[in-house]
Amino acid sequence: MALASVLALAACAGAVDARNASPPASGDGVLRLGLLLDSTGESQYLNDAQRAAVVLAVQQANAAGGFGGKPVEMLPPETGSDMEAAARHLIAAGADAVIGPTDSGHARTAIDVLSLAKVPLISPANTAASLSTYRSGGYYFRTAAPEGAEGAALVELARRAGAKSIAILHQAGDHGKAEADGASAAARAVGLKETGSTEFTGHAAGAAAGGAKVADAVVLIAQTEGQAILAGVRDAGVPGSRLLLSSGLLGRYGPALANRALEGAKAVVPGVFPDSEFQSAVLEHAPGLTDMTFAAEAYDAASLAILSAGAAKDDGGPSIASKLVSVSGGSVQGNGSVQGNGQREKCTGLPACLASQAKGTSVDYDGQSGPIAFDSHGDVTTARFMVFGFGADNLPTRNDEVTVTQ
Repeated sequence: MALASVLALAACAGAVDARNASPPASGDGVLRLGLLLDSTGESQYLNDAQRAAVVLAVQQANAAGGFGGKPVEMLPPETGSDMEAAARHLIAAGADAVIGPTDSGHARTAIDVLSLAKVPLISPANTAASLSTYRSGGYYFRTAAPEGAEGAALVELARRAGAKSIAILHQAGDHGKAEADGASAAARAVGLKETGSTEFTGHAAGAAAGGAKVADAVVLIAQTEGQAILAGVRDAGVPGSRLLLSSGLLGRYGPALANRALEGAKAVVPGVFPDSEFQSAVLEHAPGLTDMTFAAEAYDAASLAILSAGAAKDDGGPSIASKLVSVSGGSVQGNGSVQGNGQREKCTGLPACLASQAKGTSVDYDGQSGPIAFDSHGDVTTARFMVFGFGADNLPTRNDEVTVTQ
């Protein structure tokens, strides 16, 4: 029987959601963290930042005394395209919680394997909206926001600019639809009139943009063929000053586009730019690192796993999963009880939260990526985005931040 089918049968048999359970202790006294790094080839640069951030969290935990007086262990990272084999290797090595994977397309396989072994998986990078309801038995969490939040962030930029109407153009596909749906819901919530919204295939956004010219702001969502898409929209008569671009369209276009084509356009990118102290700490574990993408989210994922084990006083996977919502500052209702209620002390960063925990205080962790507050799906409920503005040279500069709540 296929692994996914086995998991489905287990869930249908009435398995308790691990996020809201009260499991008995099942650990062996040594907290071990695993790391799934599935980026290869041109995207391999994403690995180093995540690895260094998890190493940093483990180092900080051990400087504070480790878990139960024993060092927290980081297992050798698993990297590759065979996600099932990688997850099984971590289980065999004794992983109590796993950080990763990067690619949303590989997440389901990792969830299937790890959930059956009752090992929580916390991804710092998965954004696919469908993962919110993927059956995991409560063992899946992510510190990156689902796609719909990015659409909401673009609408918030339109609202800030005083727009009264908005057009949402999205590239065909699950990603584009999820982000467009998030934008549409956000527009309704803030009273923006939606007009001229449509889907386009490939780079054929020019024709789709014709009906969007009357809108005060045009949200443009795509993952591929950015240069051709933006050229087509420009030719359709939409000026850069009305364009709000998804992260897949952020690029240094320069002279590849017509002069001033993007002047005044804005784009969002998930996450926040790490502060200098955090960057320096990460660089100690990855000298020469030039890209911090997902570093903050990976650090937060590892920190939450460590704090959850501390809150449970047990390193077993079910115990960690049962405390992740609480230590993140979230709440979830189900199975006749609510996790996350009661007095919790807000703290920022792992060392501060470990110090509070050592005093017997229940913590509400805010991390490098911002507040987490997991919901009943294991999703963050506050999402932060960097904002980039384009100049006359069609080049972007980071100049703002936007935060949306789910």
